[in-house]
Formats: sequence, structure tokens, C-alpha cells
Amino acid sequence: MESFSLKSPHDWEFEDRTGGCIRDTPLHCTGDGNSISSTDMFHPIAKVQLPISPQSIDVATTQSKCEEACLNSCSCTAYSYSNSKCSVWHGELFSVNLNDGVAVTSEDDLYLRLSAKDLSNLRKNRRKANTGFVIAARTVGFELIMMLILVSVIWRKKFKCCGSPSYGNQGSGGVIAFRYTDLVHATKNFSEKLGAGGFGSVYKGMLSDSTTIAVKRLDGARQGEKQFRAEVSSIGLIQHINLVKLIGFCCEGDKRLLVYEHMLNGSLDTHLFESNAVVLNWNTRYQISLGVARGLSYLHHSCHKCIIHCDIKPENILLDALFVPKVADFGLAAVVGRDFSRVLTTFRGTAGYLAPEWLSGVAITPKIDVYSFGMVLLEIISGRRNSRESHSSSNYHVEYFPVLAITRLHGGDVLSLVDPQLHEDLNLEEAEKACKIACWCIQDNEFDRPTMGEVVRVLEGLQEIDMPPMPRLLAAITECSDATSM
Repeated sequence: MESFSLKSPHDWEFEDRTGGCIRDTPLHCTGDGNSISSTDMFHPIAKVQLPISPQSIDVATTQSKCEEACLNSCSCTAYSYSNSKCSVWHGELFSVNLNDGVAVTSEDDLYLRLSAKDLSNLRKNRRKANTGFVIAARTVGFELIMMLILVSVIWRKKFKCCGSPSYGNQGSGGVIAFRYTDLVHATKNFSEKLGAGGFGSVYKGMLSDSTTIAVKRLDGARQGEKQFRAEVSSIGLIQHINLVKLIGFCCEGDKRLLVYEHMLNGSLDTHLFESNAVVLNWNTRYQISLGVARGLSYLHHSCHKCIIHCDIKPENILLDALFVPKVADFGLAAVVGRDFSRVLTTFRGTAGYLAPEWLSGVAITPKIDVYSFGMVLLEIISGRRNSRESHSSSNYHVEYFPVLAITRLHGGDVLSLVDPQLHEDLNLEEAEKACKIACWCIQDNEFDRPTMGEVVRVLEGLQEIDMPPMPRLLAAITECSDATSM
């Protein structure tokens, strides 16, 4: 788009467009949620296919209010207002296609956020624009789109036959088919182990272009193959700032490996629960919560098919160098067609984060991820596991933090629920909001839980929320605990 440049012209020449584009001039926006200062302005682009992963702003009933809502968030990069509906986009914009009269027939207008400098230059250049050049550029753009569609079709067909991948080549989305020997060399024969899970181990490596990677080597031919296909089919062709990026894979003989971008700060659980870890400040915790919510909202609502992660927990939330969260480990994910609201699948997940419907054996919905997110959010707030053993001179029992959280929330004592290591570093209003939405997420009845889109709007301050009721299961735990202590 205008006022953007190719991030890597060299890669673009070789038809690798996964790096995308970067702004010629960064946006100017400073402040927190209470006070925003920005000189940015909006540039209208007519008749485009809108980006994926929009967020609706129900309170913005006019275009001016919609524009104001976007301008008041430093992460908002564009908005659209059509049929009295306000949609905004945060972070990078994906799949924006111009209407060239053939490939895209949308009548939507996108209002792109630009720096004041870029908008001024754009207006000057537009007056000098050559009509013939614009027509030629659009023709080339259409040819590139058709080329990408063709590559995508070919790639999907190739992947169905996993036994004979095209090594060293890239499919749509830039997913690379690696040779096993290349990954042995990149990881120095798998010498630096980053961690291990139920399906295999993860090793640190480096590609020839100095890109640091994390290589997951799957164990067990049968289960490893199932997780391998689940991960590649789930995230191989999608990109989002809050989803871990799959760089490539290796499918050679009985070897199954997945190659991801390396996350410098590891997984969230190490920062929350390990005694020697640096304490995350409140703002970082809140932004992590919001980022995870956005990633899940994208999976549930904005992909071609709904993707249910099925195993949201701190161990599966990775943090990059700036502590931006990335949802990871899609080996248990379930894909649901848009024509269906439920899917019957085998039992999966991790104890402590499982929604009640898992135990009843009914078909699941994306609300199981909502439940798990609520449990994770409580752990982010408190800095402790939801369940932990407690010893005294007279007895031994297991404390269950969600019971305490909703009880004290009803009593107006949110401060006592927050990680004591934060001391004075706390936004009490945000803490109460986060605690409320977490307790709504862990309601017994899935219909009482919000969607992840609603969770995002609440955390962004765009939607109000009532006091949640005490779930029946938590009430039962409370009664049992009271009876035991008598």
C-alpha cells in the first residue's frame, strides 16, 4: 500500500513475500489507556477487501466515533465504518486487497492510519501521479495475486503426500520444507535443549541467514504424526502477532520436526512461578493477557475455519524479546467448519485448565478455550498456580485460588488477590476488570461465558462487564472446604 515499503526486496524478487511491508514513517502515539497523544491521521482507501481479524466496536455508532475509538488506541492501525458498524484492526494488517475490477469486488472503504508526514507526502504525490503507471501497477498486482493462489493450490496438494516433500522450497505462507541434515546442522546435532513436552523435545538452532529458531523433534511415530499434521494444518497458513510463527517442517522417513521462530523470553510459566525469575510488572501482565486474548479471538472468529486450541496454559504461551505473547503448541488443536458450532473429539488438554464439558463427553465449542484462558488469567493476576498444597500443624489441604478470587471479588477486596510481589506497581481498575472477566470465563455453563472477542473488548475498555456469579462447581468446592475446616 502507499506509504509502505517492502521489508525485504531481495526476498520479494524470489517470490517470498512473507516478510510483508513496513511503514515508511512510524506512527506517532504515546500515553496509556487514560491519556493518548497522537498526531496520526487516516487515509481512505476505497473499494478494498478488508483485512482479516477485525474487532467490532459496538459503542461507536457514527464514523467520527469509530475514528476516535481507533485513534485512542496506539495499537489500532485502521478502521472501517459501513452499515452503522464500526470495525477496527490492531497491529499488522493481513490480506488487504485492492479492487482491480476482477479479483476483488468489495465496496468497502478502509481508513488506514498514517503518520502526518506520510499523509502530507501522499497528498502531494497524488496530485503528480501518472494515470498510466497506476493502471500498470494494478495489473501487476492482479497477476501476483493469481500467482499466489496458484502456489497455494500446488502447496496444499504437495502436503497431502507427506512422504515426499519438496526440500528447501516454500509453500504459501512461506512454510519451508527442510532437509533433516539441514536441521541437524542448524541445531549442532540437537545439542542445546530448550525444553520437553508430551510429544517431544525442543532445541535451539540457527539458520544460515542467522535466524534463531526453535526445532521441535516429535517422538513416537503414531502420536507424533498426528500432532505434526495438527500443528502444520492449524498454523502453517495463518499469521498473527500473537500466534507463534511456524517457519517450516521436516517430513523425511519417520522423522517429524517442526521449526518455529525462537522466543527469547521462553514460556509464561517460568516468569510467573519460578522463584528466581524476574517479576513481571502489572502493565506487562495486562498486555500479555490482552495479547493472548487477541490471538485466541483470531483463531476462533477470523480464520477461514474456526480453530480450537484445546490446551491453553502458561506453558503454551511464549514471550518474545519485548514480552509480546505468542500462543504456541497446536498439536491438540481441533478445526471446526464455519457451518458447524461444535465438534466431537477425543479428550485432550491439561488438568487444571479443563472446562467441565470435557468431563461430560459432549461435543466441544471454542468456549473450552475461553474457560482455560480464564484460569490462566487468574494465574497471571496472582502470580501463583490456581491449585497448590497448603500445610499447617493440624492438617493438610489443597487451596483452590479461583474460589478465593470470586469470593473476594464479591467482597470488594481485589487488592488481596494480586501478586504481592507487585507492591505499588498496580492499576487497581485494570486488576478488577481482569478478575471479573476471568471469573466470567470459568462459569460452569458455556453459554454464560463470553466469546474471546468480547474478552478482548472488555480488556481494551470498550465494553462494560457486570459482576460474575459464583459458579456452582466453585460453590460446591467452597462448601466442602468449609465443612472440612469445622
